[in-house]
Amino acid sequence: MVKRRVHVAAAAMISADQKHVLIARRPSNVDHGGLWEFPGGKLAPYETGLEGLKRELHEELGVEIVRAQPLIRVHHEYPDKHILLDVWQVHEFAGEPFGREGQAVRWVPMNELVNYPFPAANLPILRAVMLPTEYLITGEEPDVERFAALLERALREDNIRLVQLRAKSLDEAAYVARAERALTLCREYGAKLLLNGEPTLLEQVDADGIHLTSARLMELDRRPIAENKWLSASTHDQKQLSQAAVLGCDFVTLSPLRTTPSHPEVAPMGWHDFQQLVERAGMPVFALGGMTRFDANHARAVGAQGIASIRDFWK
Repeated sequence: MVKRRVHVAAAAMISADQKHVLIARRPSNVDHGGLWEFPGGKLAPYETGLEGLKRELHEELGVEIVRAQPLIRVHHEYPDKHILLDVWQVHEFAGEPFGREGQAVRWVPMNELVNYPFPAANLPILRAVMLPTEYLITGEEPDVERFAALLERALREDNIRLVQLRAKSLDEAAYVARAERALTLCREYGAKLLLNGEPTLLEQVDADGIHLTSARLMELDRRPIAENKWLSASTHDQKQLSQAAVLGCDFVTLSPLRTTPSHPEVAPMGWHDFQQLVERAGMPVFALGGMTRFDANHARAVGAQGIASIRDFWK
């Protein structure tokens, strides 16, 4: 049986304070009735994703999109159809949204989205909405005080809200001590901290999650940490992306986009191959490898969550 293909545009509408997102409840007489969703609808054959979204938000909510950019594209298989969710993050809009078709709509704090029931296809969107667009990977720094100063500068001046503690030169005891220091700073600035190491580290440091190396990713056969913690992984090809999906990773880095000083021998994938891999990833993907903030909009345009970097943020 050839499945019906349905292209749906959806909006993650962000409030002026950048802390709330608009969701709508599906009518009881449709598929997944009573569940919550991000507003939008099916595209007409002649429409692009953004064109269809503009029409849908006007019809459903009475608002006009002023500024939006791609957030994530999610392919989802149901028994009778294939759904492509083409999701845009709406940063500016004109009008006050209300349910023009009688549907319930609600502004919800981003950190409370997990308390609302959504269709399964929406789960990667929830992760994308809750994640920032910049992911700091800490550089090697032997001096504890200088490390703390560099991290606090990134949190305060660059407004970094997602940090991976990478410190390969430290033994476990020193890494745990460094992680406790980093966690205190991240909590102070409202940032999430992921530990680059064995999942058992979370038994010693109550960080927000674990980042797996690509080698460790390929060794595991199930998700190694609880669902209420963030799990990310380093990926470099389709096989590793597929394994990340099997383990239920919440997001990944995909590299290298460009040749980097740390790995000059590794051939970069470039934007075209990156986009092809991201299209079917089914989870938020951060572009890594020679990335700077000047690449952020390009990365978003080809489907990335944003950029990950050591050099551009660790100054």
